[in-house]
Amino acid sequence: MATAVTGGHAPGAEAPETGTGGGRTTVPRWTLAPVPGTAEHVLVLPDGVTADLHRRAGEPGAPLTAILLAAHAKVLALLSGDPAVRGGYLPAAGTGPLPWELTVGPGSWRRLVAAATQAEAQASTPSPTKAEASPAPEVVFDPTGHEPGTLADGTVLAVTVGERSGRRVLGLRYRTDVLDADCAARIAGYHLAALEQIAADPDAPHDRRTLLSPEEIRFQLDGLAGPRRELPDRRVHELFEERVRRHPEAVAAVHRDRRWTYRELDVRANRLARALLARGLRPEDTVAVVTGRDLNWTAAVLAVLKAGGAYLPVDPHYPPGRMSTMLTRADCALVLTEPGSTANLDRALTSLPGTRRLLVPDLTERATDGTSLGMDIPADRLAYVFFTSGSTGEPKGAMCEHAGLLNHLHAKIEDLDIGEGTVVAQTASQCFDISLWQLLAGLLTGGRTLLVEQDAILDADRFLDTITESRVNVLQVVPSYLDVLLTALERTPRDLPDLRCVSVTGEALRTELVQRWFKDGPGVRLVNAYGLTETSDDTNHEVMDGMPVTDRIPLGRPVRNVRVYVVDDNLVPVPLGALGAIVFSGVCVGRGYVNDPERTRLAYRTDPYRPGQRLYLGGDFGRWLPDGKLEFLGREDAQVKIRGFRIETGEVENALLRVDGVRDGAVVVTGPEGHGRQLTAFCTGGRPLTADLLRERLGELLPEYMVPASFHQLESLPLTANGKTDKKALAALAEELGTAEDGQEEHRPPRTPTERRLATAWAAVLGLPPERIGRGDDFFELGGTSLSAVRLAVSLDRVISLRDLTGHPALAELALLLDARTGTGTTPPPAEP
Repeated sequence: MATAVTGGHAPGAEAPETGTGGGRTTVPRWTLAPVPGTAEHVLVLPDGVTADLHRRAGEPGAPLTAILLAAHAKVLALLSGDPAVRGGYLPAAGTGPLPWELTVGPGSWRRLVAAATQAEAQASTPSPTKAEASPAPEVVFDPTGHEPGTLADGTVLAVTVGERSGRRVLGLRYRTDVLDADCAARIAGYHLAALEQIAADPDAPHDRRTLLSPEEIRFQLDGLAGPRRELPDRRVHELFEERVRRHPEAVAAVHRDRRWTYRELDVRANRLARALLARGLRPEDTVAVVTGRDLNWTAAVLAVLKAGGAYLPVDPHYPPGRMSTMLTRADCALVLTEPGSTANLDRALTSLPGTRRLLVPDLTERATDGTSLGMDIPADRLAYVFFTSGSTGEPKGAMCEHAGLLNHLHAKIEDLDIGEGTVVAQTASQCFDISLWQLLAGLLTGGRTLLVEQDAILDADRFLDTITESRVNVLQVVPSYLDVLLTALERTPRDLPDLRCVSVTGEALRTELVQRWFKDGPGVRLVNAYGLTETSDDTNHEVMDGMPVTDRIPLGRPVRNVRVYVVDDNLVPVPLGALGAIVFSGVCVGRGYVNDPERTRLAYRTDPYRPGQRLYLGGDFGRWLPDGKLEFLGREDAQVKIRGFRIETGEVENALLRVDGVRDGAVVVTGPEGHGRQLTAFCTGGRPLTADLLRERLGELLPEYMVPASFHQLESLPLTANGKTDKKALAALAEELGTAEDGQEEHRPPRTPTERRLATAWAAVLGLPPERIGRGDDFFELGGTSLSAVRLAVSLDRVISLRDLTGHPALAELALLLDARTGTGTTPPPAEP
């Protein structure tokens, strides 16, 4: 996801219809039934307000027209989410609108009126050049009292202040294909509220009191909230135990050729839980689980919950340094692991003598007490800690409670239609928060969890075989992988008769992809899921059972018991349809970051509208749509999502600075939205630093998905006018340089037909120009990932596999292999299995 600025938008989407676009301020589009034409809304100003305004207008430097323009500018800034407003101004009858602009900076109403006076004078100064250079205004303001007539081309709203029947009135003429009557009435109300505040106290700060009516505030706080639902007074593992009692011999979980019934899984989880308690586990102590995504992992997660501990997932492939950082930050004294997952863990534990390692099979396969523990665990007990990327250079561990976990599971069960007998595919990394619902949701309804091995996920056709043969009903993937699956289905059509619902999450979902799904794909229910780790995973679901009718896919409505607000910097709701910060309240909001009070203080607040409830500021920007759904428009910080993984570029930069010889560094995101996005690192240093060295050192500090695809050493980093690193200049430089490494041998273009075919395919999946790819280029050094390798295999009709590409990453080498496979080579190399 991209950094959000005023008027920003999700990558790959069209610019939102608010903000300042093309040199003019635009207003939110707000109508469910657009109809060509115009309409008028008239609001009579109260006599007392009119009298007070005339009295204020008698003060030095405050003409009435400037007061009216100041109020209008404040409303436009509020509607657009941009303090810099530009519109049209009608100084007299019979004239066309003149361009005016004003920045609604912080300060008092009086200060804003002074700025409006200056803007009015500048607009009234004849300047044909200025008028010709300015685009036609979308909003025109007329303070002279003329009747609003027809709207000029490009104008959607005209605001007039005049007199009718001896009363001062505010008139709005608007296009009915852009605004509806209710929205026009609200905009008129904002103008009235602004004028009332100026009249009452011109020295008051103009950003301290809202212009929204109490009715609109209440609608946003309550009417747009997720429906209320009473949660059962039981924890997740207790609901699982109910299913154990109802059908103990039904299959609960499957991994490869192994399967456990509900009874077998429950007994093993109980044995593990008792072992944890016997080793001193106390309520809310964190227990790290360092295993693969297998049956041992399933039992370990349930065991930690049953014992009253907090589950902490740790990928066994994480670098030892990152493991020790996570275990230390979480005060973790107990680790559950398994044979084959201990290599990096053992190195990490050398610096943590107080942390004990327990092997899951040694505890689950012994004939010890496997009965239920029956512990009383309250709903506000800590359930788990998931570490995410942190901008300060260290990961941060988001803490969530049992109530939030259960509420999210119920949302998935309801919207994805998970019931008794439903087969749910578990595909996500155990360190990705969505892994938890994929693992547990089916177990609460009498369904079955299929643990899909990573090798199958990395082969699209094999993955489709797996979900078909295992009769998977519910599946969740990131949009870029859904694209891979659709491409595979388009090349080799097949039926997926048991698939009922697919959820997508982790990246912006493109309309084109949804259209392909319903036109050429399976066409079953598609759910766009949105949420954050700190909010117990997903908070919004956009449930689609057919082709979308809009040009952008929204995030949907909040799920039950979740409240989402779109607010300004003071946590006050912005107008419906306007750009604002997305914040969360309700049962979904976790406690904060484990043992990290400073970062917790910055992101977690008390809900000002519901005392006693937590509020989370996630850093995303968005707006409400007329149908009550939420739309994502960007981010305010340096956080991005690549292949569904949340990454703070600041954490990667801090790791880069820890490499010996690096003096300064910066990381930028390049490539198109979706599968083509990647990280590019720039650094300076007193001696040459090779890309291989930097990649190796960062691989020791960061997970694989956070290591940049390419590295470039510069003499110095470019700076902005205020002395900060110029990220825009670096992004442009990264695109110019491509992903070529320093010291790369002279570019050699593809020579044979197979090499040219491969170069074209590489360019398509990597998002690079074909001419940039040479015979000696390495697929992975050009930014290739396991996902793009899967995409490449699909595009080449599976004549190569991921293992082939890993073993022969250079273009010329892979071409030789492909020639041998297709019978055009002279000396075939041995085929890879």
